[in-house]
Amino acid sequence: MVKIVVIEDEQGLQTILKYNLEKEGYETYPVMDGKKALDAVVNQQPDLILLDWMLPHVSGIEICKAIRQNHDIRHIPVLMLTARGDEADKVSGLSIGADDYMTKPFSVPELMARIKALLRRAPPKPPQDTQNFADMSVDFDKKQVYRADRLVHLGPTEFRLLQVFMSKPEYVFSRAELLKAVWGDSIYVEDRTVDVHVKRLRQALNAGGEVDIIRTVRSSGYALSQAKKK
Repeated sequence: MVKIVVIEDEQGLQTILKYNLEKEGYETYPVMDGKKALDAVVNQQPDLILLDWMLPHVSGIEICKAIRQNHDIRHIPVLMLTARGDEADKVSGLSIGADDYMTKPFSVPELMARIKALLRRAPPKPPQDTQNFADMSVDFDKKQVYRADRLVHLGPTEFRLLQVFMSKPEYVFSRAELLKAVWGDSIYVEDRTVDVHVKRLRQALNAGGEVDIIRTVRSSGYALSQAKKK
């Protein structure tokens, strides 16, 4: 489930945001105090942060700066909420690292659309040095993959694909998302290329006769999914 940390000191707005976010299927974690905001983000490791500009003790601008300076959380998208509508303020918020900016009062449907757009563009979370899924273990530092006790040999593109899948287990990545995450925006690659490399990754992971843990979702994409024994 997508987790969103909501850093907002106005109780009424917190309640409104919690209701609408959870209605969309998001898990929310409220923070009312600027002093507690950074610790909450580090501890919760959310997929997105809603951040109020005006907060007690520590401003949203300072919190955003601190987030962008912290290696473990700087990848997380930040959407700033503020009553400050001047263009200069908007430029200031974006220049210090905010990904988007909405002026209060705002439309809830527009906020939800902005959140979805940010989540689609967000890079995968940086993986831990070693991460496990089902019977698979991946050492991202050494770039080694094991299924049970078998070493899996992957090419660099297949390893990068696996890294993207491991960033959000069970999440269905579209071909467009995989193209952007693995190949980037600077070169032209056809959707069919994704299918070819997913097939290679699947063959390598299953070479020892293991149950397939890459799920194909028709017309949608691919997901790393918990293997089910036949």
